[in-house]
Amino acid sequence: MTVSPVVSGSTETHRPTYAPADHPAVARSKIGVVLVNLGTPDATDYWSMRRYLNEFLSDKRVVDYSWWRWQPILQLMILTRRPFKSGEAYRGIWNTEKNESPLLTITREQTRKVAEGLAARHGDQVLVDFCMRYGNPSTDSVLRRLQAEGCERILFFPLYPQYASPTTATANDQAFRTLMKLKWQPAFRTVPAYFEHPLYLDALANSVREAYASIDSTPEVLVSSYHGVPKRFLHEGDPYYCQCIKTTRLLRERLGWEEGSIHSAFQSQFGPEEWVGPQTVDYVAELARQGKKHIAVVSPAFAADCVETLEEIEDEIRESFISAGGETFTYIPCLNDRDDHIQALLAIIENELGGWLSPLAE
Repeated sequence: MTVSPVVSGSTETHRPTYAPADHPAVARSKIGVVLVNLGTPDATDYWSMRRYLNEFLSDKRVVDYSWWRWQPILQLMILTRRPFKSGEAYRGIWNTEKNESPLLTITREQTRKVAEGLAARHGDQVLVDFCMRYGNPSTDSVLRRLQAEGCERILFFPLYPQYASPTTATANDQAFRTLMKLKWQPAFRTVPAYFEHPLYLDALANSVREAYASIDSTPEVLVSSYHGVPKRFLHEGDPYYCQCIKTTRLLRERLGWEEGSIHSAFQSQFGPEEWVGPQTVDYVAELARQGKKHIAVVSPAFAADCVETLEEIEDEIRESFISAGGETFTYIPCLNDRDDHIQALLAIIENELGGWLSPLAE
């Protein structure tokens, strides 16, 4: 599958000052901004899913067991069965009109809006594009294209509000691998975790208020569901769990709600070791058994809806709650390309571009 780039700015070329007449034309100096998301398979068939899952599950940041221990299990057991199940999950949410995953559709639209916002403020100084850590468009292809188009400075923005080794760190790792191979490296910056940014929190709180205003049965509990990590990551220095818990508290304070009105939980556990908890799928069932008939779930760790939200939450986690006696389950979509979310991303980008951008002429 070919993924068209989403860029702003021009690729005007020129001959450098004082260069000989036969010097090849080069692209004028630009600043590149790359939005980065987790990844997507190219299609839902077995082999497309297997390629995607193999890249994802072979990442040492995701599964950090020794190669000799993990790869035989992955290649001979997991990847013989898992692509069928994952393919079925993706088919249930697939954007059939564009023949791509919702994550790809949403990330492209986020990029388009960010590009328009930066162009309105800074003209053609900035080229904006997006890449995926796994699948296409690849990190390597996007960084090389931006460099070829004159980007001597690049801001790399992993769209993960909370930092985690299996998300933010591996996205940055992949970018650094490309930089290691370039003869002429661009100046390079990465965007840190932004879960405390006031505009991100405003957008998150707005999404909750709007969802609550649109439903008849007001939820008794809001579950803030984050993707999970092994518990040992916390003890090994990964700040993700703590940042998630703080995100829930900051969201509650933004909403002006009392303590106990929002609960943190974690989803997408796999493997035998202990993970941070409670597990969302079990926790919502326990809420139902406690007599909570109406709940809502929000996903502050995902910048765009994906298989973990559109399939896991909307299907598996919803079913767990209803089967345990719950009545009304409301999923609050990710921030996606909401205008307030785009404004938050723009504010973060402009802050991180400090000293690189030149003011537009009046």
